[in-house]
Amino acid sequence: MNGSRIAAVGHYQPARVLTNEDLAGMVDTSDEWITSRVGIRTRHIAGPDEPVDELAAHAAAKALASAGLAPGDIDLVLVATSTAVDRSPNMAARVAARLGIPSPAAMDINVVCAGFTHALATADHAVRAGASARALVIGADKMSDVTDWTDRTTCVLVGDGAGAAVVEASAEPGIGPVLWGSVPEMGHAVRIEGQPARFAQEGQSVYRWATTRLPAIARGACERAGYAPEDLAGVVLHQANLRIIEPLAEKLGAVNAVVARDVTESGNTSAASIPLAFSKLVEQGRVCSGDPVLLFGFGGNLSYAGQVVRCP
Repeated sequence: MNGSRIAAVGHYQPARVLTNEDLAGMVDTSDEWITSRVGIRTRHIAGPDEPVDELAAHAAAKALASAGLAPGDIDLVLVATSTAVDRSPNMAARVAARLGIPSPAAMDINVVCAGFTHALATADHAVRAGASARALVIGADKMSDVTDWTDRTTCVLVGDGAGAAVVEASAEPGIGPVLWGSVPEMGHAVRIEGQPARFAQEGQSVYRWATTRLPAIARGACERAGYAPEDLAGVVLHQANLRIIEPLAEKLGAVNAVVARDVTESGNTSAASIPLAFSKLVEQGRVCSGDPVLLFGFGGNLSYAGQVVRCP
């Protein structure tokens, strides 16, 4: 075995749906204002009795079931999240306990909106190095916990959810080389900080960076995997804002690809957004087994990470 692949994916969203009309009753906004600026129409919001690890465990259980695996088949659990309330036990250990995974290595990865693609690369490296046979990689965030619901510039953006992937050894590489990095001196542009922690961002700075700097980096991720953008069957960008996703995808040049636009239904779910959107494309049959799909995360810390994967 000289590579790794995604064997299965799964996702989960809380039952409660918050519409733009609902938000218009909470803050000074409207459906027209929100859809024209960010393209979001609905988002799912978890209740006070639905912690991050519960969202993550639901998505992970679906991925395991789709792969036909038992919890004992997993030896590495990675959870990408930036909304953990407690420092220890970490989310990965809590998810492992919920699922009954007996003795895994269990780590959280906090790269905010680029967390899942960082975690996926880490799992790929661990499997190819022989440190893991099968890894469970999860992106899960409860952004509603860190949102100021009186601030119309941020509360209209966020949603809660989780997505997961099972990564296992493969004779043929199914996860391409990662291209990752950050702009640490601009880390203040997206923040979750303070007591209580609150999400804030410099929207125009993020928009300019994402639409001008990231297309070339996304093309670089394709090149590392040996693909031209027009070879892609799917593109799953971090679901931040439709006004970022559409110009970024256009500048990438993936003219034959299905572009995920789950942000319209789910809002910005941070580390959950890529696996959530990817799992939906697979479930809906909009991408097929073996298809090359670019996963590209970006955002908090002005970090980015992308790789081309083969669909399970």
